[in-house]
Amino acid sequence: MRRYGRHWQQRPGDAFTEAYALSVSHRAPLLYLVVIFNTLLVAGCFLGTAPLALVALAPVMSIVAAQRAFHWMPDKVALRPVEQLRTDLMGMQRLGGWAALVFVSWSLGLYPYGDSGQRELLHFVIAVTMFSAILGMANSPQTALRFGVAFTLPWSLFLLATGHPDARAIAAAQVFITVILLAMTQIQHRDFVRLELSRQLLVRRERQTAELASAHYRQATVDHLTGGRNRRAILACLEDYLAAPAQAVRPWLALFDLDGFKHVNDTYGHAAGDHVLSVVNQRIGASEEVTAHGRLGGDEFAILFDGAFNADEVMVAAKVLSQAIREPIPFNGATLRLFGSIGLFRAEGSTASTCLERADAALYKAKELGDGAIVAFGPDDEVALQRRIAVMRQFNDCALEDRLRLLYQPIFDCRDGRVVGMEALARWSPDGIEWQAPGEFLAIADATGRTGELTRLVLARTLAECRPWETGLEVSINLAARDVVREGLAETIAAIVADAGASPSSVMLEVTERALQIDPKRAAAQLIALREKGFRIALDDFGAGWSSLSQLRDLPLDRIKLDRQLVGALSSDPGARAVTGMIVALAWQLGIGCSIEGVESEAQANAARALGIHLMQGYHFGRPEPAAEALRVYAGLSLLSAVSIG
Repeated sequence: MRRYGRHWQQRPGDAFTEAYALSVSHRAPLLYLVVIFNTLLVAGCFLGTAPLALVALAPVMSIVAAQRAFHWMPDKVALRPVEQLRTDLMGMQRLGGWAALVFVSWSLGLYPYGDSGQRELLHFVIAVTMFSAILGMANSPQTALRFGVAFTLPWSLFLLATGHPDARAIAAAQVFITVILLAMTQIQHRDFVRLELSRQLLVRRERQTAELASAHYRQATVDHLTGGRNRRAILACLEDYLAAPAQAVRPWLALFDLDGFKHVNDTYGHAAGDHVLSVVNQRIGASEEVTAHGRLGGDEFAILFDGAFNADEVMVAAKVLSQAIREPIPFNGATLRLFGSIGLFRAEGSTASTCLERADAALYKAKELGDGAIVAFGPDDEVALQRRIAVMRQFNDCALEDRLRLLYQPIFDCRDGRVVGMEALARWSPDGIEWQAPGEFLAIADATGRTGELTRLVLARTLAECRPWETGLEVSINLAARDVVREGLAETIAAIVADAGASPSSVMLEVTERALQIDPKRAAAQLIALREKGFRIALDDFGAGWSSLSQLRDLPLDRIKLDRQLVGALSSDPGARAVTGMIVALAWQLGIGCSIEGVESEAQANAARALGIHLMQGYHFGRPEPAAEALRVYAGLSLLSAVSIG
């Protein structure tokens, strides 16, 4: 029995308590039913032979047994707290043996009043009741042990004391069977414990799996910054609307993009930016007209407006939402004020991407208008979008070297009338007939990921056509925005220049302020790397951005080129002349050269010359021409060529 001794004790823990109680609840009522039946059967047999008072105890014991059976009904047990169940199980262990002893004592009290048949009935009833009690409490081994002792010991001793002819045989058989039953009880309890441990392990694993699935679901559908829907979730919501029957009303899709969000991050830190996104998400969700919304990424949100709105009503709803977002946002004692642009599109189409494309086109127009404009996608926009898609496909599929050509425009030094440079202007054609300027196709090159290829091709062709190592020309190219932050840019360009047989000092690289604003730190590091390779750096379209003055001090610049809109106002606007004069003076103090482009009249040239600007270009001096014509016209002059892709 030592092997099974550790199985006498019930296992601790709430889960095991509930398991024991559940097992007992399915067995105890049946056990009590056996007790009730046997008690009434014995009482009926001894009625008239045994004293009435002794027989009358049977109904009392039956009522008590019935009450206990009702107490252990499964539906009753399932409603009790675990502490109550633990108390009930302990009570059964303590009282079970005493209850069995009472039943045996009552039976022994009847024994002297019965004949041989009645006494044999008592033998049978006690044996059956004992077997039922031990087997019924198999999963409560201590209770079963007490039942076995309470039934077997008094009954065996009583038989031996009465001198029954078969007392020894009956007692021995009873003890032996009781021991076997108790051993079986231990085995069953051991198996019960193992099964329950397996069940608990399975429950834990299922719970862990459910928690993991829930975490994955949250990760897949919940935006970690705002707590609302993320890109995947809001697009899935849109797809559900699109999958509805054809007669169902489609919602309005709005793309909302914050203006000036980068300035908040740069000025107040990313914690402020995260706070702004959270507040904006809350304000969008608070709008009654919004049926669903989520953050697509960065500071862009997708919003679904009620499809019952017509075009005018959804514009009103969007304006109300825009005004709500304009409300000040307090953060750590500061007051943040932002607004956003909104592009609207009635969600019609086969896929969410189709709707997003059109809403994004409307958003692009809204951002061009500025001041938190709201634009709805219309029929004219659809025509323009289809044309842009067609051009994008043509650009993506074409061989750039076959569809690209360069034109060159001179740069003059007005002090002596010499040509000191040429700017190369790239042109791309989808069909070889119509040629597009960079302003038309550069965004497509960026969208198709071919700006790097375009830059390499323009640089190589410029060097081949202008041959600076022969003519003494200094050439420069305008780097696309993504090129400026692309890793390995300096090494790539240096290799192209070396393969052409030119010197890096003969190449001027022009960058725009927009390119620097994508990732200022990386852009600055890239410009430093280019300078270390021997290239010269120019800042193009200077004066168009709010951060221009700080860039003059922090970046390794050799030259700045004033924005053509500023140039256009030089001859007529005293304010433009004052700003230009300040920029020229500051550039001179920092040791940076200054040039001007877009000069179209003698008045503009004179105004620029009066401010100290000597390097100029524009239609007033000469139009862009192919390399052969440009080199032939300026062959007799001392040339310093400047080349750009834009």
